[in-house]
Amino acid sequence: MADALAAVVARLYSAAPEDFIPLRGEEVAKARAAKDTGLAAAIGKLRKPTVAAWLVNRVAHERPELIAELLELAEELRTAQRELRGADLRELSVRRRSTVAALAREAVKLAGRGSAGNLPVAEVEATFAAALADPDVAAEVRAGRLTKALEYTGFGETPRPNLRLVKGDDEGGGSSSATVTPVRSAPDESEKERRAEARRREEERRRAEEEHARLVKQARRELMTALQQVADAENAKAEAERAVAAADKAIKQAEKRVKIAQDALADLG
Repeated sequence: MADALAAVVARLYSAAPEDFIPLRGEEVAKARAAKDTGLAAAIGKLRKPTVAAWLVNRVAHERPELIAELLELAEELRTAQRELRGADLRELSVRRRSTVAALAREAVKLAGRGSAGNLPVAEVEATFAAALADPDVAAEVRAGRLTKALEYTGFGETPRPNLRLVKGDDEGGGSSSATVTPVRSAPDESEKERRAEARRREEERRRAEEEHARLVKQARRELMTALQQVADAENAKAEAERAVAAADKAIKQAEKRVKIAQDALADLG
Protein backbone atom coordinates (compact mmCIF):
# COMPACT_ATOMS: atom_id res chain seq x y z
CA MET A 1 0.00 0.00 0.00
CA ALA A 2 2.91 2.35 0.68
CA ASP A 3 3.88 2.66 -2.99
CA ALA A 4 0.30 3.18 -4.07
CA LEU A 5 -0.22 5.84 -1.40
CA ALA A 6 3.03 7.58 -2.39
CA ALA A 7 1.85 7.77 -6.00
CA VAL A 8 -1.48 9.26 -4.90
CA VAL A 9 0.28 11.76 -2.64
CA ALA A 10 2.50 12.87 -5.52
CA ARG A 11 -0.55 13.41 -7.72
CA LEU A 12 -2.71 15.20 -5.16
CA TYR A 13 -0.05 17.47 -3.68
CA SER A 14 1.27 18.46 -7.10
CA ALA A 15 -2.20 19.47 -8.26
CA ALA A 16 -3.59 22.96 -7.73
CA PRO A 17 -5.34 23.40 -4.35
CA GLU A 18 -8.71 23.97 -6.03
CA ASP A 19 -8.40 20.54 -7.70
CA PHE A 20 -7.38 18.69 -4.55
CA ILE A 21 -10.84 17.71 -3.24
CA PRO A 22 -12.18 16.35 -6.58
CA LEU A 23 -8.96 14.42 -7.23
CA ARG A 24 -8.95 12.98 -3.72
CA GLY A 25 -12.51 11.80 -4.28
CA GLU A 26 -11.46 10.10 -7.52
CA GLU A 27 -8.55 8.32 -5.82
CA VAL A 28 -10.74 7.16 -2.92
CA ALA A 29 -13.26 5.76 -5.42
CA LYS A 30 -10.50 3.92 -7.31
CA ALA A 31 -9.16 2.38 -4.11
CA ARG A 32 -12.65 1.24 -3.05
CA ALA A 33 -13.29 -0.21 -6.50
CA ALA A 34 -10.07 -2.18 -6.09
CA LYS A 35 -11.35 -3.41 -2.68
CA ASP A 36 -8.39 -1.70 -0.95
CA THR A 37 -10.20 -0.20 2.02
CA GLY A 38 -6.97 0.60 3.85
CA LEU A 39 -5.68 2.70 0.95
CA ALA A 40 -9.06 4.38 0.56
CA ALA A 41 -9.05 5.35 4.24
CA ALA A 42 -5.47 6.67 4.07
CA ILE A 43 -6.28 8.77 1.00
CA GLY A 44 -9.43 10.12 2.63
CA LYS A 45 -7.33 11.44 5.53
CA LEU A 46 -5.08 13.53 3.28
CA ARG A 47 -5.66 17.23 3.93
CA LYS A 48 -5.92 19.97 1.34
CA PRO A 49 -2.78 22.17 1.19
CA THR A 50 -2.69 25.95 1.29
CA VAL A 51 -1.37 27.73 -1.81
CA ALA A 52 2.04 28.28 -0.16
CA ALA A 53 2.28 24.60 0.81
CA TRP A 54 1.25 23.59 -2.71
CA LEU A 55 4.02 25.71 -4.22
CA VAL A 56 6.63 24.04 -2.00
CA ASN A 57 5.18 20.60 -2.76
CA ARG A 58 5.41 21.23 -6.51
CA VAL A 59 9.14 21.84 -6.19
CA ALA A 60 9.56 18.70 -4.05
CA HIS A 61 7.78 16.50 -6.60
CA GLU A 62 8.94 18.07 -9.86
CA ARG A 63 12.43 19.31 -8.96
CA PRO A 64 13.63 16.91 -6.23
CA GLU A 65 17.26 17.62 -7.14
CA LEU A 66 16.79 21.21 -5.96
CA ILE A 67 15.45 19.99 -2.61
CA ALA A 68 18.46 17.65 -2.34
CA GLU A 69 20.78 20.64 -2.86
CA LEU A 70 18.85 22.55 -0.18
CA LEU A 71 19.34 19.73 2.33
CA GLU A 72 23.05 19.46 1.50
CA LEU A 73 23.40 23.18 2.21
CA ALA A 74 21.49 22.70 5.48
CA GLU A 75 24.00 20.07 6.60
CA GLU A 76 26.92 22.36 5.69
CA LEU A 77 25.35 25.17 7.71
CA ARG A 78 24.84 22.96 10.77
CA THR A 79 28.42 21.68 10.58
CA ALA A 80 29.87 25.18 10.25
CA GLN A 81 27.73 26.40 13.15
CA ARG A 82 28.75 23.51 15.40
CA GLU A 83 32.42 24.10 14.66
CA LEU A 84 32.06 27.90 14.82
CA ARG A 85 33.72 28.44 11.44
CA GLY A 86 33.00 32.15 10.99
CA ALA A 87 34.34 32.52 7.45
CA ASP A 88 32.41 29.47 6.23
CA LEU A 89 29.24 30.70 7.93
CA ARG A 90 29.45 34.05 6.14
CA GLU A 91 29.84 32.36 2.78
CA LEU A 92 27.10 29.84 3.53
CA SER A 93 24.75 32.62 4.68
CA VAL A 94 25.07 34.25 1.26
CA ARG A 95 24.37 30.89 -0.39
CA ARG A 96 21.42 30.41 1.95
CA ARG A 97 19.73 33.62 0.83
CA SER A 98 20.36 32.99 -2.87
CA THR A 99 19.21 29.35 -2.62
CA VAL A 100 15.96 30.23 -0.85
CA ALA A 101 15.24 32.98 -3.39
CA ALA A 102 16.01 30.65 -6.31
CA LEU A 103 13.71 27.94 -4.94
CA ALA A 104 10.91 30.46 -4.48
CA ARG A 105 11.33 31.63 -8.09
CA GLU A 106 11.22 28.01 -9.28
CA ALA A 107 8.04 27.42 -7.26
CA VAL A 108 6.38 30.42 -8.92
CA LYS A 109 7.54 29.19 -12.33
CA LEU A 110 6.13 25.70 -11.73
CA ALA A 111 2.82 27.20 -10.61
CA GLY A 112 2.32 28.51 -14.14
CA ARG A 113 0.20 31.42 -12.98
CA GLY A 114 2.17 34.24 -14.54
CA SER A 115 3.12 37.02 -12.14
CA ALA A 116 4.11 36.23 -8.57
CA GLY A 117 2.11 39.22 -7.35
CA ASN A 118 -0.85 37.18 -6.10
CA LEU A 119 1.19 34.26 -4.75
CA PRO A 120 2.41 33.94 -1.11
CA VAL A 121 6.10 34.03 -2.06
CA ALA A 122 7.15 35.19 1.43
CA GLU A 123 5.55 32.09 3.00
CA VAL A 124 7.28 29.87 0.44
CA GLU A 125 10.65 31.46 1.24
CA ALA A 126 10.00 31.10 4.98
CA THR A 127 9.27 27.38 4.54
CA PHE A 128 12.47 26.75 2.57
CA ALA A 129 14.42 28.76 5.16
CA ALA A 130 12.87 26.65 7.93
CA ALA A 131 13.99 23.50 6.11
CA LEU A 132 17.54 24.82 6.21
CA ALA A 133 17.36 25.33 9.97
CA ASP A 134 15.35 22.32 11.15
CA PRO A 135 15.96 18.70 9.98
CA ASP A 136 12.36 17.75 10.82
CA VAL A 137 11.00 20.51 8.60
CA ALA A 138 13.46 19.48 5.90
CA ALA A 139 12.08 15.94 5.98
CA GLU A 140 8.52 17.25 5.61
CA VAL A 141 9.51 19.48 2.70
CA ARG A 142 11.29 16.62 0.98
CA ALA A 143 8.22 14.37 1.37
CA GLY A 144 6.20 16.91 -0.62
CA ARG A 145 2.97 16.62 1.34
CA LEU A 146 2.84 19.87 3.31
CA THR A 147 -0.61 21.19 4.12
CA LYS A 148 0.53 24.62 5.31
CA ALA A 149 3.59 26.86 5.19
CA LEU A 150 6.17 26.41 7.95
CA GLU A 151 8.34 28.89 9.80
CA TYR A 152 11.41 28.41 11.98
CA THR A 153 11.54 30.61 15.08
CA GLY A 154 14.61 29.15 16.79
CA PHE A 155 18.28 29.92 16.28
CA GLY A 156 20.77 27.25 15.37
CA GLU A 157 20.83 23.78 16.86
CA THR A 158 19.33 23.02 20.26
CA PRO A 159 22.20 22.40 22.70
CA ARG A 160 22.19 19.04 24.47
CA PRO A 161 22.35 19.09 28.29
CA ASN A 162 25.46 17.84 30.08
CA LEU A 163 24.80 14.41 31.59
CA ARG A 164 26.20 12.69 34.68
CA LEU A 165 25.71 9.22 36.13
CA VAL A 166 23.97 9.18 39.52
CA LYS A 167 24.16 6.01 41.67
CA GLY A 168 22.04 5.30 44.72
CA ASP A 169 21.50 2.39 47.16
CA ASP A 170 18.14 0.76 47.82
CA GLU A 171 17.03 0.69 51.44
CA GLY A 172 16.54 -3.07 51.45
CA GLY A 173 19.64 -4.68 50.00
CA GLY A 174 22.34 -2.16 49.23
CA SER A 175 22.14 -2.89 45.50
CA SER A 176 22.84 0.12 43.29
CA SER A 177 20.89 1.40 40.32
CA ALA A 178 22.05 3.93 37.76
CA THR A 179 20.02 6.75 36.28
CA VAL A 180 21.07 9.44 33.82
CA THR A 181 20.03 12.92 34.94
CA PRO A 182 20.48 16.13 33.00
CA VAL A 183 22.63 18.62 34.93
CA ARG A 184 23.03 22.30 34.28
CA SER A 185 26.68 23.17 34.67
CA ALA A 186 28.35 26.54 34.75
CA PRO A 187 29.95 27.46 31.44
CA ASP A 188 33.59 26.42 31.28
CA GLU A 189 36.31 28.35 29.49
CA SER A 190 35.70 26.63 26.16
CA GLU A 191 31.99 27.50 26.39
CA LYS A 192 32.85 31.12 27.15
CA GLU A 193 35.17 31.16 24.15
CA ARG A 194 32.43 29.71 21.95
CA ARG A 195 29.99 32.36 23.11
CA ALA A 196 32.54 35.09 22.55
CA GLU A 197 33.22 33.71 19.09
CA ALA A 198 29.49 33.61 18.36
CA ARG A 199 29.15 37.27 19.42
CA ARG A 200 32.16 38.22 17.32
CA ARG A 201 30.74 36.33 14.36
CA GLU A 202 27.39 38.09 14.69
CA GLU A 203 29.16 41.47 14.86
CA GLU A 204 31.14 40.60 11.74
CA ARG A 205 27.94 39.57 9.97
CA ARG A 206 26.26 42.86 10.93
CA ARG A 207 29.23 44.88 9.73
CA ALA A 208 29.39 42.89 6.50
CA GLU A 209 25.70 43.58 5.85
CA GLU A 210 26.16 47.29 6.56
CA GLU A 211 29.16 47.41 4.23
CA HIS A 212 27.20 45.58 1.57
CA ALA A 213 24.32 48.05 1.89
CA ARG A 214 26.77 50.96 1.64
CA LEU A 215 28.40 49.53 -1.48
CA VAL A 216 25.03 48.90 -3.10
CA LYS A 217 23.95 52.48 -2.38
CA GLN A 218 27.24 53.84 -3.76
CA ALA A 219 26.97 51.65 -6.87
CA ARG A 220 23.44 52.91 -7.49
CA ARG A 221 24.62 56.53 -7.23
CA GLU A 222 27.47 55.86 -9.64
CA LEU A 223 25.09 54.12 -12.03
CA MET A 224 22.69 57.09 -12.03
CA THR A 225 25.61 59.48 -12.62
CA ALA A 226 26.87 57.36 -15.52
CA LEU A 227 23.39 57.15 -17.03
CA GLN A 228 23.05 60.92 -16.83
CA GLN A 229 26.43 61.37 -18.50
CA VAL A 230 25.39 59.05 -21.30
CA ALA A 231 22.17 61.00 -21.77
CA ASP A 232 24.07 64.31 -21.85
CA ALA A 233 26.53 62.90 -24.40
CA GLU A 234 23.70 61.64 -26.59
CA ASN A 235 22.03 65.06 -26.45
CA ALA A 236 25.31 66.76 -27.38
CA LYS A 237 25.78 64.32 -30.26
CA ALA A 238 22.25 65.03 -31.51
CA GLU A 239 22.91 68.79 -31.33
CA ALA A 240 26.18 68.37 -33.24
CA GLU A 241 24.48 66.25 -35.89
CA ARG A 242 21.79 68.92 -36.33
CA ALA A 243 24.48 71.60 -36.62
CA VAL A 244 26.33 69.57 -39.27
CA ALA A 245 23.12 69.05 -41.21
CA ALA A 246 22.38 72.79 -41.09
CA ALA A 247 25.92 73.58 -42.25
CA ASP A 248 25.60 71.14 -45.16
CA LYS A 249 22.34 72.77 -46.17
CA ALA A 250 23.90 76.25 -46.03
CA ILE A 251 26.86 75.10 -48.14
CA LYS A 252 24.57 73.65 -50.81
CA GLN A 253 22.51 76.86 -50.92
CA ALA A 254 25.69 78.93 -51.24
CA GLU A 255 26.94 76.68 -54.03
CA LYS A 256 23.64 77.18 -55.87
CA ARG A 257 23.96 80.97 -55.54
CA VAL A 258 27.55 80.83 -56.85
CA LYS A 259 26.45 78.81 -59.87
CA ILE A 260 23.60 81.23 -60.61
CA ALA A 261 26.03 84.15 -60.41
CA GLN A 262 28.52 82.38 -62.68
CA ASP A 263 25.80 81.66 -65.25
CA ALA A 264 24.68 85.29 -65.17
CA LEU A 265 28.26 86.49 -65.76
CA ALA A 266 28.61 84.06 -68.67
CA ASP A 267 25.44 85.44 -70.30
CA LEU A 268 26.73 89.00 -69.95
CA GLY A 269 30.11 88.13 -71.42
